[in-house]
Amino acid sequence: MPEITLDGVGEVSARLADFYRDLHRHPELSLREHRTAGRVAAELRAHGYEVTEQVGGTGVVGVLRNGDGPVVMLRADIDALPVGEQTGLPYASTVRDTDDQGHEVPVMHACGHDMHTTCLLGAAAVLAAQRPVWTGTLLLVFQPAEELARGARDMVGDGLFDRFPTPAIVLGQHVGPLPAGMIGHASGSIMAASDTLNVVLHGRGGHGSRPEAGVDPVLMAANVVTRLQGIVDREVSPAETAVVTVGRLQAGTKDNVIPDTAELGINIRTYSPQIRTLVRGSVERIVRAESEASAAPAAPELAWTNAAPVLVSDPDATAKTVAAFTAHFGAERLLPLPLITASEDVGVFGEAAKVPTVFWFWGGLDTETVMTALQNGRFDTLPANHSPNFAPVLEPTLSTGIETLVVAAGTWLGGA
Repeated sequence: MPEITLDGVGEVSARLADFYRDLHRHPELSLREHRTAGRVAAELRAHGYEVTEQVGGTGVVGVLRNGDGPVVMLRADIDALPVGEQTGLPYASTVRDTDDQGHEVPVMHACGHDMHTTCLLGAAAVLAAQRPVWTGTLLLVFQPAEELARGARDMVGDGLFDRFPTPAIVLGQHVGPLPAGMIGHASGSIMAASDTLNVVLHGRGGHGSRPEAGVDPVLMAANVVTRLQGIVDREVSPAETAVVTVGRLQAGTKDNVIPDTAELGINIRTYSPQIRTLVRGSVERIVRAESEASAAPAAPELAWTNAAPVLVSDPDATAKTVAAFTAHFGAERLLPLPLITASEDVGVFGEAAKVPTVFWFWGGLDTETVMTALQNGRFDTLPANHSPNFAPVLEPTLSTGIETLVVAAGTWLGGA
C-alpha cells in the first residue's frame, strides 16, 4: 500500500466547510444539478484533474493520471429531494422548484448527498497533494439522479467506461444516522433492490351525491392500498425480506366531485430475484383485480419506472477495505450493519465494469444524542435520511468522510 498520510485532512475539511454549507443551502432536484455540477468541476480543476461535464446529463467526471497502476473509482451522488427542510440551521434550504409533474415543491438535501459530494472533493484534494507516494489513476464520478435510481445507468449509457479508464474497483459511501465518526460496514448483499410502479386507475366521474351513477376510483385506490399490504404478510416467506410502500395517492379536485381517475406511486424493496418477481407480479395482479372488481370502465395503466439492483459489497474487496479502516480508525470506531432495505444504484457501475464494488456507511449525528436515544430504546426517533430534520453535524462528519475515502483509495492504488 502507498504511504498516503492524512495530515492535510483538517486543513482541507476546514476549507470545504463553507462549500458544504453552500451546497446545503442550494440543493437541486435530480437531473437539474447544474449549479452543483459547475461548482464540483471548478474545484476539481483547481487540483489538476481532467474534468468532463454533462456525462449522463449533469454528471461530472474527474481523472487524475499518476503513472502506471490500478484505476480506482470513487463515487459521490449530487442530487437533492423534494422535501421541506425543518432543521432550523442557519444555512437551511428555502429553495423551491417544479417537479416533473408540474407541482411546486420544496427542495432539500435530506439524504446527505451534499456531504457525499464535499467529502469526495476533500479526498480529491488530499490525494492530488500526495501524488509522489502513489501510482495509478483516480476516476472520480459525481453522479446525478441517484434519487431516481437512474443516474448511474445514464452515465454508463453515456459511455462512462468507454470515454474514461475502466476501474479495477468501485468505492462509495453514504452518511447515515450513526454517531458521527463511526463507520458502518457489511458484506455481500447489503442494500435492497428497488422498483417503482406508477398506476392510473380509471373510474367514471360524477356528482358526489350520486355515487351510484359513477365508478369511484378513490375507493378503488383505497382498496388497492389496503390489499397491497397483504403481499409481504401472506405471500412472502417470513425467512425473506420485502417491503411494499404506497408513497403517492392522488385523486380529485373537490370534495363533492367523484373524479375520473386516481393515481398511485408504489415502491417495492427485495433482496432476491425470486422474491422480486413474486412481489412485482402480486402488485400487478391486485391492481388489475381491484379494477375489475370495481367494474372500472377501462383497464388500469401500469408503468414500471425507476429500478435499482441489489447492492452487493464484494466480500473479498470489502474485507480488504475494512481491514484498512480498522488499522487507521481502530476497531472501536467500526460497526457491523444489518441488511438495509433502502436502495442505492452505485452497484450499477461495478456491474457494468465487471469489477468489485465496496460500499460503507459513516455516521453524521451528534454522538450524545444517538447514545441517549439508544439507552432509552428510542432510536426510531432520531432523524434519518429523507427526514426534513436530517442534516449531519459538520464535524467530525466531514473530516471522517474525507478520511474514509482517502484510506479506501490508498488500499487499492499502487505505491510509488
